[in-house]
Amino acid sequence: MTATQVQPMRAALGDFSSVVCFKAVIVGVEDTLGPDGAAVVFTRAGKVRGKALVAELGLTGSQIAIEKLAGTLNAALGQDGTRLCGVSRSYVVIETQDTVCSAGEAQGSDRKCTFTLGAIWGALEAITDTMFLGEQTESVLRGGASDKFVFTPF
Repeated sequence: MTATQVQPMRAALGDFSSVVCFKAVIVGVEDTLGPDGAAVVFTRAGKVRGKALVAELGLTGSQIAIEKLAGTLNAALGQDGTRLCGVSRSYVVIETQDTVCSAGEAQGSDRKCTFTLGAIWGALEAITDTMFLGEQTESVLRGGASDKFVFTPF
C-alpha cells in the first residue's frame, strides 16, 4: 500500500456508521455540555472535518465560485459520499436536506444542525480561502423546505 492509498479504518465494517449512533453522540454531548456548549463543539468539529475533506479532494484554495459548490459538496457529503447530508443549492446560502442532525427528530424540535453547519463552513472556507461567519437560518424541523446555512464573508 502506497502513502496515497488509505486503508479503511475498519476492515470488516468499513468507514461508515449509523445515523442512530452519531445522533447518540450528539445527544450525549448536549446532555453533558448543554445545547450551547455542544453547539460550539460540533460546529468546530464540523469545520475541522470540512477543511480536511476539501484537502482530501485536492480543492484547498481552488477558489471555486460559491454558486458552483453544491455539486462538489453533494458528491462528497451526499448519497455518493459520506451521506452527512444532501447539498441541493449554494449561493451565499447553502441549502441541505436529510441532515444527520434532523434524523429522527419530531417536527417543531429546536435542534440545530451544528456539525453539518460546521462541515459546510469549513469546506467553504478551505475552498475559497475566505473567512466567513455562518449561521443556520431555516430548518426542516421548523417548517423549512431545507436546512439553510447563511455565510457572510468577513
